[in-house]
Amino acid sequence: MTAYFIRRFLLIIPTFFGITVMVFTVTRFVPGGPIERIIAQAQQMQNTGRSSMGPGGRSQPLSEDQIEELKKYYGFDKPILVSYFLWIGKVLKGDLGTSTRYYDPVWDMIRERIPVSLYFGLISMVLIYGVCIPLGIAKAVRHKTLFDNVSSLIVFVGYAVPGWVVGVLMLAVFASYWEIFPLGGLISDTYEDLTFLQKTGDIIWHTVLPLTAYMVGSFTVMTFLMKNTLMDNLASDYVRTAVAKGLPFRRAVFRHALRNSLIPIATHFGNNISVILSGSFLIEKVFNINGMGLLAYESVVERDYPVVMGILVISSLLLLIGNIISDICCAIVDPRVQFR
Repeated sequence: MTAYFIRRFLLIIPTFFGITVMVFTVTRFVPGGPIERIIAQAQQMQNTGRSSMGPGGRSQPLSEDQIEELKKYYGFDKPILVSYFLWIGKVLKGDLGTSTRYYDPVWDMIRERIPVSLYFGLISMVLIYGVCIPLGIAKAVRHKTLFDNVSSLIVFVGYAVPGWVVGVLMLAVFASYWEIFPLGGLISDTYEDLTFLQKTGDIIWHTVLPLTAYMVGSFTVMTFLMKNTLMDNLASDYVRTAVAKGLPFRRAVFRHALRNSLIPIATHFGNNISVILSGSFLIEKVFNINGMGLLAYESVVERDYPVVMGILVISSLLLLIGNIISDICCAIVDPRVQFR
């Protein structure tokens, strides 16, 4: 097993290089980069000045020498492979570059938003697993009862309505109309003047609505995965034989069927590591939360390629490591798994 995981860790290196090469190449061919944005801003300023001073002036706001200087500054004057190796060399040294939009270090921009996304991601994962697994077990044991039908209806409605729509509705009802919760943000304006307990309560007060919007669509898949796999195991011969020999049904569920039913859940556990930090840009936009999801969305829209690549480095590494953690979780739950 040790040799297997060593090989898996070694495979992270070529996979990581393949992902970053592909995305880095795409960023070089997508129009609307930093140079085009600067030219458009200069053109807009020229048109504004022309409208106030009358007709006349150059049609091209920047000279060829100025454009070449911009290409050299942003690294677009070199071939793609040369630029990539220069970039990856800086990444290996811990330098993710500088934002072409805000001119701040990329790592500093990401580091400011990691705690926010990590906060919501960890709480969401704990609540999702803590609710979906017991709920799926209860639905499997009480299949086709009133509890199963009503809970299925509620879960499907939550899955059908997007999280950001739920967020807008909750803001309109609970924040604007009833004024129970704040309209957005993660802390109040007077946060620094509060005591420790008041700060904790203030954060929880600001967390309720966005956390609900984060989780509203995540219960369905996990709940029904737990229910369906448990029902399949309850219908298996080894469980029916155990019950027929006099084993109580409750013990048959929790001592035999449940562990096998957790295998599909375990295979998805590691993959959720990257999801913890990814966030949701729509929900973060609705609640005015500066998380990783909103940063990734804005960097793509603004063609801020250093930030895009910086987020890609972190998310791809987390995803690759998460796949290995999924294998470990699967081996822990299922003793039949032997990695060779």
